[in-house]
Amino acid sequence: MAQYRTQVRIIADVLSTARDMNTEGTGVGVTTLLRKGNMSYTRMSKLLSELVGSGLLLELSGEKISKYRISDRGMQFLAAYSNFEDFASSFGLRL
Repeated sequence: MAQYRTQVRIIADVLSTARDMNTEGTGVGVTTLLRKGNMSYTRMSKLLSELVGSGLLLELSGEKISKYRISDRGMQFLAAYSNFEDFASSFGLRL
């Protein structure tokens, strides 16, 4: 049986991708986030707006495309999520 990701897990996946794939420091494009996030463009667009609005991602607007970079607040979110994931795992629970 397939296990579905929770909304928080999806957010963590997108933030992790923005952190890990930003090797040149210029941000990550939507296509990369779509491939790694495994979700539709419509859903990703809505999520990116929410993450930028909450300060977890920074939007770097170019002439034609926007790129995204994880913010300090996003890094704090990932650290807290990782700690809670470990805590839940110690009880045999999966997030």
